[in-house]
Amino acid sequence: MISKTTSLIELPADLDCTQLPQHVAAIMDGNGRWAKQRGFPRMMGHKRGADALRDLLRCCKDWGIGALTVYAFSTENWGRSMEEVDFLMTLFEHLFQLELAEMVAEQVKLEVVGDLENLSPSLYEAIDRARTATQHNQGVRFTVAINYGGRQEIVRACQMIATQVQQGLIKATEIDEKLLSQHLDTAHLPDPDLLIRTSGEMRISNFLLWQLAYAEIYVTDTLWPDFDRRAFHQALLNYQQRHRRFGKV
Repeated sequence: MISKTTSLIELPADLDCTQLPQHVAAIMDGNGRWAKQRGFPRMMGHKRGADALRDLLRCCKDWGIGALTVYAFSTENWGRSMEEVDFLMTLFEHLFQLELAEMVAEQVKLEVVGDLENLSPSLYEAIDRARTATQHNQGVRFTVAINYGGRQEIVRACQMIATQVQQGLIKATEIDEKLLSQHLDTAHLPDPDLLIRTSGEMRISNFLLWQLAYAEIYVTDTLWPDFDRRAFHQALLNYQQRHRRFGKV
């Protein structure tokens, strides 16, 4: 899933390498609209969106951003047409299979979060194989959210903690923010510093509800298939103009 683009390989000179977000999250919105504007089937938009994701992952590697988490398929997306859902699931499976060797070579560490039990056995197997093959890699931590919902994630975490309380492993008074965070799907990651949403929509759509508490949010009208390194550059410039006070003065 690594693009071989040659443009903007080096970190742009107007970006401060000491002030880059270490964890970027992205809601990849606009594939269908991109295709419709061009008279293409929606599936073509998803294919082009996968190309944009490849380049963003490579860009994170080139520019020194340690973690990228993307919203690939929400729990609500099951409401789309069966044709589109089947296409997306097949696309995910192919990407995990075809890009695995490249991710291993580039030291990408892959994780997939969400309720994976409802995925097809072949997709689950491709995910498990890719996670296992990249688990010791030391490069970009690449997390893909599939069949993911932020509210559902928090409910799962609460259920696991409640079970531990019932079993006497912990006391109810020991439950705090740190403990809850340790039971989330993203326990392996720091919270995102920057959330990017493409296509101009002004909402987070049930994505990383707990983790985005203090993330800087950047919304662009650019549709996801057109979100290239130049667009990412603009997002990072905007991020570096923010004053992250975390509730302080």
